[in-house]
Amino acid sequence: MSKQGHTRAVKGMKDILPTESHLWLKVEALCQEIFSRRGYRQIRMPILESTSLFSRSIGAETDIVSKEMYTFDDRNGDSVTLRPEGTASCVRAGIENGLFYNQQQRLWYTGPMFRYERPQKGRYRQFHQVGVECYGWSTPDIEAEVLGMCKQLFSVLGLENTMLYINSLGDSASRAQYRTALVEYLSQHKSQLDDDSVRRLDTNPLRILDSKNADVQALLENAPNILDFLSEESKQHFTDLQRYLTALGVEFSINPKLVRGLDYYNDTVFEWINHDYGAQSTVCGGGRYDGMVEQLGGQATPAFGFGMGMERLIEMLQEQDAQSMQAEQQAQVFVVSVGDEARLQALTLQQALTDSGVVVQCHMGAGSMKNQFKRADKSGAIVGLIIGEDEAKEHQASIKILSRDHAHALAQSEQQTIAQLDVVNVVTNLLDSL
Repeated sequence: MSKQGHTRAVKGMKDILPTESHLWLKVEALCQEIFSRRGYRQIRMPILESTSLFSRSIGAETDIVSKEMYTFDDRNGDSVTLRPEGTASCVRAGIENGLFYNQQQRLWYTGPMFRYERPQKGRYRQFHQVGVECYGWSTPDIEAEVLGMCKQLFSVLGLENTMLYINSLGDSASRAQYRTALVEYLSQHKSQLDDDSVRRLDTNPLRILDSKNADVQALLENAPNILDFLSEESKQHFTDLQRYLTALGVEFSINPKLVRGLDYYNDTVFEWINHDYGAQSTVCGGGRYDGMVEQLGGQATPAFGFGMGMERLIEMLQEQDAQSMQAEQQAQVFVVSVGDEARLQALTLQQALTDSGVVVQCHMGAGSMKNQFKRADKSGAIVGLIIGEDEAKEHQASIKILSRDHAHALAQSEQQTIAQLDVVNVVTNLLDSL
């Protein structure tokens, strides 16, 4: 509560106001268009899941599970959690609904996620993700398809200066050998580690690789390289992915310290980074998680995907003044009416025009003709339709060009009166000619 007594949003939760929501709709529509071109279908999962789903899939020792989840007991005493990410929910839904057994699936989703983190630029405690998940392919060609699709999406959105970084974590045996070597190296320099890295040394040592501490990063310069521990099969997989990306014209850089923040990844991991954006520069990230379906009770199924934060993406696009962030579509027609009968006819015309694809606003409630025209000018509409008491009696409407840029469009006269039956044809033809 504020000092004045009115309720405020919970810390870290952000309202998306009408001045911004049209940008969200535009980005979501472009995602749907790009994904559907390649056969990806949308799935929608519940926001609330059993807590065990995330502790089993993400890893009990990760920061997400140990520090950041919104978890509580419901009225039955069952522990439930507001989902902190989408992949585990998607896997659970696929197993429960039989989507994976002897099948291949290209899926995508969008919606809110929840993590109790320190709010900062581009990061909120309720945030929204677009996710893509592919199930049933173990080969790197599906990875190249997804990463090529990312590049295509960023191009359509107008996002600039975004670079792809890739790495391979190898299979479980390779990763176990690397973990042993990394722990041995870091243990010899334990006094140079910060408290967070010391804690992770026993629980999740690979996460030390993406520490933000400059001293730790300097120490890691001489640490073992994970790429030196890959099996021959994982090496070939990573080499093939690079070949595919090169053929697709997707530029990339190899970062051996890229591990992502979740325990379930194997082999390929990746991040798209925008270096214009400062500390929170990751546009989207993901990788391969071949063991998760089996881990959560399904048949062994290879999987690959990513999550992309909507808040951060839209803020990046706004800062770059991307073409996709143009102003929302304004009204094309504003209907002015005076009197009860005129109001009824105005609503009827609005219905007919919007059925034809025209964006129409009607003045609602009482108001003089002068005040209504003021609202019409503020609306940004090109065409005004006027139904006064005289027009209403004759079932007519007067047409007036409101935009000075198009003042030449009505030949011979500034204002014309036509039968309401002709309004749709006259207005749509007029708009098409402008």
